[in-house]
Amino acid sequence: MVGEPVNVNEFQELAREALPKMYYDFYAGGAEDQYTLKENVEAFHRIMIRPRILVDVSRIDMSTTVLGYKISAPILIAPTALHKLAHPEGEVATARAAAACKTIMVLSFTSSCTVEEVASGCNAVRFFQLYVYKKRDIAAVLVQRAERNGYKALVLTVDSPRLGRREADIKNKMVAPRLKNLEGLLSIEADSDNGSNLEAYANETMDASLCWKDIEWLKSITNMPILIKGVLTGEDAIKAAEVGVAGIMVSNHGARQLDYTDATINVLEEVVHAVGGRVPVFFDGGVRRGTDIFKALALGAQAVLIGRPVIFGLAAKGEYGVRQVIQMLKDELQLTMALSGCPSVKDITRRHVRTERESLHAML
Repeated sequence: MVGEPVNVNEFQELAREALPKMYYDFYAGGAEDQYTLKENVEAFHRIMIRPRILVDVSRIDMSTTVLGYKISAPILIAPTALHKLAHPEGEVATARAAAACKTIMVLSFTSSCTVEEVASGCNAVRFFQLYVYKKRDIAAVLVQRAERNGYKALVLTVDSPRLGRREADIKNKMVAPRLKNLEGLLSIEADSDNGSNLEAYANETMDASLCWKDIEWLKSITNMPILIKGVLTGEDAIKAAEVGVAGIMVSNHGARQLDYTDATINVLEEVVHAVGGRVPVFFDGGVRRGTDIFKALALGAQAVLIGRPVIFGLAAKGEYGVRQVIQMLKDELQLTMALSGCPSVKDITRRHVRTERESLHAML
């Protein structure tokens, strides 16, 4: 039994105690051997910080901007599915926590509250995450609804032509609740006798033919800027910049899609170098500490997104739990910046970290 949590990892234990096994496994699990799931977190442990001393750090400013919107710290809430499985108030509670912490929430396409419910729940800058289904008009309707309800950007997830193989969900025979945003738009009853009906549902609906030229189609149906989520290589980063996206999110879908991709922190710098400052690069995957955020910023990310920790906070303590998780990460980042000699986020440079590769090189 965990007492009052003192860090984000302890919220995971509270969530494990609070949730039915099926739902905890759904949130916590990854694809196949879960190698990348572990690596997303552990790769951070191999990056060392190079602190600078005797810098005036009496005032620390963590604020930054994302697409021109000012946020209190470089921490966004990543799109994650079905928050009502974690807490009865669902995404409305998460959105209120994001607003209270003065940051941006990316609402998932597969949310258990509608675009409209979350928009009317509180006043804040919000983005909307989009999957493109075989029935393209579903995407068009949702994009229009998001735009009408004041969402400020679209986050197109591009790493899911099919659903990754999440074996815990298959074993648990995880059943997908109906998606509130799709009521009246989709009438697929996905049956699956052998395993997860999430997998059956996704394979019925996801458009495996989505490709680069479809970004033009998406731009033609919205005025919202489009960010692309799921980039893991320099080659794709260059293509993304060429088709005119407003930002790139380095992400392996929380290691839920393709196992044995590299930890996202290990590919961040490749993507940053490839885009060469043409568009902002955001980072997603394995962030559990303020030191992790510092390392991602040093390697070129403009901000990080947090997924599972938000869910664990929500499961443990509702809106207050999400606020606590974000506040813990902010407090830790502020301390890391002070102890590293960085009064503001723009003072965090590449010279403030040493990667595993650099450490090995120095030994040769």
